[in-house]
Amino acid sequence: MLNEDLSFKYLIKEPQSKKSKSPLLILLHGFGSNESDLHSFANYLPENHYIVSIRAPFKLASGGFAWYNISFDNDMNKFNDHDQAKDSINMILSFIDELSNKYLIDNDNVSLLGFSQGTILSYALCLNYPEKFKNIIGFSGYIDEAMINVKSIDIDYSKLNLYISHGKNDPVIPVDWARKSIEILKNNKINYSFNEFNSGHTISPENFYDFKNWLESN
Repeated sequence: MLNEDLSFKYLIKEPQSKKSKSPLLILLHGFGSNESDLHSFANYLPENHYIVSIRAPFKLASGGFAWYNISFDNDMNKFNDHDQAKDSINMILSFIDELSNKYLIDNDNVSLLGFSQGTILSYALCLNYPEKFKNIIGFSGYIDEAMINVKSIDIDYSKLNLYISHGKNDPVIPVDWARKSIEILKNNKINYSFNEFNSGHTISPENFYDFKNWLESN
């Protein structure tokens, strides 16, 4: 059932036992999709977590939703609306506080799972606010360097643990973009696991079970 009582519309699967505070895993869908997409994973994710899938704030003409708009010039160069992205980042941070006030959430165990544009937002959130997150799962995305500041020597990334995956045949976001992002993680000594799969812009069954095993061990 769609929940509309907080600043984002969202779907939630609550942990089986709620006697104490529980980990939170937030799902961020891709461009043009909605909260139902990644929520299909919920029954396969750890039962001791709050699983919350949220709807992005910007409605598209197609009927789907986005965390920020994308535009192209005459040469098909792609441009991200960074002002909208910043708004989404701030809204997600506030939404986590709202969830913490409503549910028994362990604020020291908050994780993100994103696909495509949702991964780009997840990267921006964890690299700008690493103290707020534990595990980051990113499918088919990349680091947009205009959204982050990884150059500050005062930022401590030691708590972060990232699982990144990408399809070798992705026609939407080239795998080279993901590989470049991994170099940024490596240069900043951020703990990560990176795997490529023989797939396109999707989450293959092999990819899903690989990530599931990773999550259960972290």
